[in-house]
Amino acid sequence: MSKSIFYHAGCPVCISAEHDIVNLIGSENVEIVHIGEDRNRIAEAEAAGVTSVPALVTPNGNTLHINFGASMADVKG
Repeated sequence: MSKSIFYHAGCPVCISAEHDIVNLIGSENVEIVHIGEDRNRIAEAEAAGVTSVPALVTPNGNTLHINFGASMADVKG
């Protein structure tokens, strides 16, 4: 089974959501991607349907937007 991917930009909302996601599904089941630091993954996130962060992309391709930290336009600057 593939891992979920949690995309975030490092803001307090994102960090809080990251901790909750890891506690809920386990660190072995999720890849954490800080797109503020790993900017080459922005296009990948957008292709997966991420329009704001924090967001979780499930193994079957569902994109779940969690709260609202920043739009992808804000992240891209």
